Amino acid sequence: MADLNFYSGTMDCGKSTLALQVDHNHRTRGRVGRVFTSHDRAGEATLSSRLGLSVAAIEVPLDFNFWQFVVGELTSGGRIDYLVCDEVQFYSRDQIDQLSKVVDELSIDVFAFGILTDFQTHLFVGSARLIELADHVHTLQVEALCWCGERATHNARTENGEMVTEGDVIVVGDVEDDNRPRPVMGYEVLCRRHHRRHMTAATANAAALSPDVLPFA
Repeated sequence: MADLNFYSGTMDCGKSTLALQVDHNHRTRGRVGRVFTSHDRAGEATLSSRLGLSVAAIEVPLDFNFWQFVVGELTSGGRIDYLVCDEVQFYSRDQIDQLSKVVDELSIDVFAFGILTDFQTHLFVGSARLIELADHVHTLQVEALCWCGERATHNARTENGEMVTEGDVIVVGDVEDDNRPRPVMGYEVLCRRHHRRHMTAATANAAALSPDVLPFA
């Protein structure tokens, strides 16, 4: 029987790298799959990892229908054994339901990868629905670290190094890209304590150089 698998973690935990590895492993064993993504850092219709690896993928806008796509491929003579779906936090509730239907009705394995919560610590709609429906929910074992060295548990959005808590949920950015125009919008993983204090690596460094005593809010 096919399964709906959800692999989750914070940013920097290697989820996209694992998605690429899963696709590679299945392809080398003769299985035929499709790769999907949404709002990847490398641009539209690309699944990429921070290690520099990437493959072409099918972009998933909010009006994309997985059930119709898969049935259309199969009825036109195509073969699909599995789906690899990255950035599933950006998928809609209906799209996750469609993926579960693909698993149950067509016996096609689905491997979904995404982060659980947004920069405001709220569950993404797609991730929440996968927790409700997935046959298996896997927490990735590669632990991302906060700047303090503790295990990172929260995703923070930054602007010029300072944490922000308001704005659109979906804003693609990368703290490793030094070529973005100012102000630099990026993301950083933090432990809960420093996320609560809004203390990023940049603000912590600035505070260390300041004669003022750090506030313990």
